[in-house]
Amino acid sequence: MNKNLKDLFIDFFVSKGHKQIPSAPVVPENDPSVLFNTAGMQPLIPYLMGQKHPYGTRLCDYQKCIRTNDIDNIGDSYHQTFFEMLGNWSLGDYFKDESISMSFEFLTKVLNIPVERLAVTVFAGNDLIPFDETSYNKWLSLGIPSERIARTVEDNFWIAGETGPCGSDTEIFYFRSNDEVPSKFDPEDERWVEIWNNVFMEFEKHADGSITELPAKNVDTGMGLERTVAVLEGVNDNYLSSVWKDVIKLIEEISNLPYEGNEKSMRIVADHIRTAVFILADPAGIKPSNTDQGYVLRRLIRRAIRHAKKLGIDINSDWEEKIAIKIMDKYESYYQELKDNHSVVLEGLKNEKIKFNRTLEKGLREFDKVTKDNTDIDGVTAFHLFDTFGFPIELTEELAQDKGLKVDIEGYKQKFKEHQELSRTASQGKFKGGLAGSGETETKYHTATHLLNAALKLVVGPEVHQKGSNITAERMRFDFSCDHKLSDEEKQKTEEIVNNWIKEDLKVTVEEMNKADAIKSGAECMFIEKYPDVVTVYSIGDVSKELCGGPHVKSTGELGHFKIVKEEASSQGVRRIKAILE
Repeated sequence: MNKNLKDLFIDFFVSKGHKQIPSAPVVPENDPSVLFNTAGMQPLIPYLMGQKHPYGTRLCDYQKCIRTNDIDNIGDSYHQTFFEMLGNWSLGDYFKDESISMSFEFLTKVLNIPVERLAVTVFAGNDLIPFDETSYNKWLSLGIPSERIARTVEDNFWIAGETGPCGSDTEIFYFRSNDEVPSKFDPEDERWVEIWNNVFMEFEKHADGSITELPAKNVDTGMGLERTVAVLEGVNDNYLSSVWKDVIKLIEEISNLPYEGNEKSMRIVADHIRTAVFILADPAGIKPSNTDQGYVLRRLIRRAIRHAKKLGIDINSDWEEKIAIKIMDKYESYYQELKDNHSVVLEGLKNEKIKFNRTLEKGLREFDKVTKDNTDIDGVTAFHLFDTFGFPIELTEELAQDKGLKVDIEGYKQKFKEHQELSRTASQGKFKGGLAGSGETETKYHTATHLLNAALKLVVGPEVHQKGSNITAERMRFDFSCDHKLSDEEKQKTEEIVNNWIKEDLKVTVEEMNKADAIKSGAECMFIEKYPDVVTVYSIGDVSKELCGGPHVKSTGELGHFKIVKEEASSQGVRRIKAILE
């Protein structure tokens, strides 16, 4: 491919009246259901729920996504923890007919995919929602024969969580094989690879199980870049496509080994370093730690180190820096944060490597010692390997698996209860509560973060900036730049200021303006690069002005009493406040 798929995709949809929106950060704002943005639609949830988007009703983008439920699968030919999702949206504008037409035109006219290599699925219908005849007939009219249109129920219906917007979808498949293309499409035949999904949100499912039509119908599409590039380039291994080829070649040079025969470890090193680069570069300022996103980051880096070691790479050399620079060079023209945080990324990787290297050799010796009689590993031993030698439980499991041994995971979890338990389900990317996660209470907490931010600027200093937040129905968590632990006086003063503003019942107003004008007007912004040129600015009286997607209360009197429950370190130079509204 002479031109990057991202550019071809954006150029095409812009020509169809769409506005390109910037990729959101990989760490989501105010969505406690996931640790990372796991799909292109996730940052657009408020707009899919009906909020007006400053860029209008036709949008397109490429979104950085991380899914860490697949970590154990990394090493095969098609899984990645980080991937890019191409998407186009209609917010109450066009619907099935135009959406399918545009997808078909892009695939067959821009990417020049022969129609005979395409097949689709459509929703077959159930007791509540009828067969999607519109999509079926549209595909027929475009030249997809009926034998290549499969009707399914489970795979062609989309809903986020238990209730909320939902609807049928149509998935587009490509025949990736040198075999003769079968005349009849079988979705279970692995030679057919799904490359694009068009979701039609036309219904709302209610708590009582009933379904009604939505007044505004939305389209949400998603195409995985890595998989599509591999398909277009005719390779059955994603890591042999142009997305990865130069990174794999570099790992071959560093290790003096060929890719063939060493695929698993090379794929793991390539994937995990790429994902670590994007997490470290994210404006949220994530550092390796034992909780939340920092835990995932630490696990990725340490797993990459272990597999680099398996490849015979000198761990004390600058191998990880070379790979990270290669990755940043590939992506920095698309993602500004890679340029801005170049040194932060390299320093983060190096520091974690040094920490892990200090304990890795000792830990491996200890592991060999406790397993010399080929005995399974109990929970106490597994925790000892973690606590003393920094071995994540997954590393202990992997090492044990290599020896055909079992690990008492439940026993380990029991020993680990004083730490925050981080199971893979924490980042599975199922939007449980995602679309429904902006209820009345969460909306109040969202507004309270703005007041807290403004109060901290008065108490600690104007150099305080928000570094992240996490909101649930029970509490708010707010990360901010600060080089010291807050004193009791500072916490009390902050509480007082916020509660005084609540008592004043300040009006919350919203306006749209040019991004440059918003910044000039003094509007605070956490991740400036994620916002489009036209932005939404929320003002609370004259005490707070921030770029934000919302939602917010109408006036501060609705918030109740604000109380700081805890103040602690989050990472170097970043403090964390947990607070509640009573």
